[in-house]
Amino acid sequence: MRQDNLHSIKDDMVAFTEGHGLKRLPGFVGEEVPSVLWDDDNNPDSWKDFVEMAKAAGAPFVTMSEIVLEKEDLELLIEELSDMSFGEDDPDEIEQAQSLVQHVGKVGFLQLGFAHQGVMYLHETSTEWYEHYQQMLESIEDFSDIVLEQQDGDDEEQ
Repeated sequence: MRQDNLHSIKDDMVAFTEGHGLKRLPGFVGEEVPSVLWDDDNNPDSWKDFVEMAKAAGAPFVTMSEIVLEKEDLELLIEELSDMSFGEDDPDEIEQAQSLVQHVGKVGFLQLGFAHQGVMYLHETSTEWYEHYQQMLESIEDFSDIVLEQQDGDDEEQ
């Protein structure tokens, strides 16, 4: 069963990492960095194996990042969805976004990472609501890209 707030897992990660003598570097590792994503979705405690792997690899520190759903971010999402709404099926998506208000202030995503031989190894944990939130953000981004491409095409024709 997945949790809907990863705050207690974050606290456990901090204690476990420090218990293994590793320092924590607050930082997020983005997609532009060569990386390998830890893949063990069947084990909810796989992050412990990941920290042990970091220690075995001789990593002096582990990066750690968390994402908390902020009220302002949710309001912006709802506004963006409303702006791109054309009236057909979009009210459902807006309602789904509004239902996320119950998760404001909760930790929805955690990322651990360590560097080894020029590659970042990452372990990511997320809640279902956070994944849905991300999908909505991506749909807005995709829509914006389409609009910009159409505008660029119109400019070239003139």
